[in-house]
Amino acid sequence: MMIKQNILVAGAILILISCAGSKGDGQVSIKDRFNIGMDNLENEKYLKAQTDFKNVLLRGTGSDLGDDAQYYLGEAFFRNKEYLLAIAEYEKLTRRMGFSPFVEDARFKICEAYTIESPEYYHDQEYTEKALERYQEFLDDYPNSKFIDEVLSSIGALREKLGRKLYETGVLYIKLEEYESAKMTFQLVIDQYYDTSIINYAHQGMVRSLAKNREIEDAIALLNQKEIDLIGSGLYNDAKEAIDDMEKKIAKEQK
Repeated sequence: MMIKQNILVAGAILILISCAGSKGDGQVSIKDRFNIGMDNLENEKYLKAQTDFKNVLLRGTGSDLGDDAQYYLGEAFFRNKEYLLAIAEYEKLTRRMGFSPFVEDARFKICEAYTIESPEYYHDQEYTEKALERYQEFLDDYPNSKFIDEVLSSIGALREKLGRKLYETGVLYIKLEEYESAKMTFQLVIDQYYDTSIINYAHQGMVRSLAKNREIEDAIALLNQKEIDLIGSGLYNDAKEAIDDMEKKIAKEQK
């Protein structure tokens, strides 16, 4: 009987020690919970970091660590490649905590997240357009940002993608023998994406469209006007061939 009582007492003591040694979320200070979250973030334990930062926000949104936790919650999602969820958390910071020194960084990361979500040119370009819109807003608000070089580089790459998609649409119209539609599409590329590498392809496409539409004089005029650029980009011969082929076809028809 005495042995049984001793065992029960020992068990109770172990339980008490265990409880004392493991604090619940309510017993860990907000600052300690935030630091635990940062450790988890740096150690690539992103799901644990998300839980930690959410706990800080739940208990201390109005504290000095509120905006820190909100920003790093976005970071935890971003680093875990959950980009749309990251955007949602960054957005909360920019909307609710405009005073925060993290706002500029959060807005830049929103741009980056949309850029990463932007697919290859042959897919829907909704996220590409959103990224460009956000980058432009960022430039307007932070013209001297530390991120300016990255912003300009990303804008250029995204514009290349949109220009390529529109150009390929023009090529498709040529294959379908819809030459008026092809001309309109290539003109859009020329007007909107003049600062991208796709511009010479658009001029070549326009020459080909004009030639195939039997507008030989206009095709020759454009070819001569853009001769140097087309030769330099290796696109001249294909454009010239389209004119030559149509001239031969017309001549044959007139015999």
